[in-house]
Amino acid sequence: MHPRRRDVLTALAAAAAQAAVSRRATAATRLGIPGPFPGRVVSARHQGCAVDGKFQAGPIRDVMRKGMIELSGAPDWVSAWRMFFEPGDVVGIKLNPVGHPDVYSCAEVVREIVAGLQAAGVKARDIVAYDRYRNQFLRAGFDTWLPEGVRWSWAAEEYDNVQLALDGYDTDHYMEMALNKPGDDLSDPRTRRSHVAKFLTREVTKLVNLPSLKHHQSAGVTLALKNLSHGLVNNVNRSHTTPTLNACGTFIPAVVNIPVIRDKTVLHILDGILGMYHGGPGGRKGKYVWAHQTMYFATDPVALDKIGWAAIDAKRVEKGMQPVAASKPDADSTFLNCQPEHIEIAGALGLGVFDDKKIERKKFDLA
Repeated sequence: MHPRRRDVLTALAAAAAQAAVSRRATAATRLGIPGPFPGRVVSARHQGCAVDGKFQAGPIRDVMRKGMIELSGAPDWVSAWRMFFEPGDVVGIKLNPVGHPDVYSCAEVVREIVAGLQAAGVKARDIVAYDRYRNQFLRAGFDTWLPEGVRWSWAAEEYDNVQLALDGYDTDHYMEMALNKPGDDLSDPRTRRSHVAKFLTREVTKLVNLPSLKHHQSAGVTLALKNLSHGLVNNVNRSHTTPTLNACGTFIPAVVNIPVIRDKTVLHILDGILGMYHGGPGGRKGKYVWAHQTMYFATDPVALDKIGWAAIDAKRVEKGMQPVAASKPDADSTFLNCQPEHIEIAGALGLGVFDDKKIERKKFDLA
């Protein structure tokens, strides 16, 4: 082949590849937060999802399929997944190990997500399970049950209070806020910035956000928004340094509003099979765990979190406790004031619908 012809063909192939990448990026942006269904939240419940603390694959499969069909309006489960994903996508799944061993991502739900992605034509090698800390991922045992071929990734080896090392983070994507921890070197710009993990900026084209239904001492609740804000960037400790130096109310929505997070996150599935109504995010040896038996589905994390917050408050009231926003410190929740207002602020930033009158709630009880 003539060298010039070879150069032309190489250039054309490169241009075609770049065009394909651009098309996928445009599709992801179109599907990004708040997505094609702002204000819509679907919940599907089955009383058999967890029996004696053990997850049941059959009922979980039923609620997962019902939730995806009703969220998307598609005629069937495969069509529902194809509305969000297609061959060539590289899809991350943001797991949640933090509540281990109380409330954290379970194998049965993750396997259904993987099955849905594969039904949409996404290859196993193009599915990447992720949490920010490698050691927490391993302690939760996620690596032992991921379906064959699915990869996994992380941004840092282990949690630390400093959180300024940038090896696993992208220096081109960050949120800057005039918020530092006491003792920080104020001349170091890293102390005012939270950089996005390279996992999101460079490894995947779309993200499935898989939070759990949990109370949180500083943020009030840790649901879809906080699973993104504190799982995808570094230097998060500055958001809640002490029980009185707490800025989760503004920090969480500011991080989720970073364009690369907002654009690539296309689906939120809230695992509420087990919930934690106090003492969050975890480590209470089951003290505040209850079988809620419900999965939630949305493209809008604000509306989803508003509904999840209400579920936690309802359980707290049932137990004779104050709602999250009115709670005060005790032995298992030491922050002066929880800040669930991060959900309303996120709504004000255009990340979703906060007004109850504008939220379309679709509830299904399968058994």
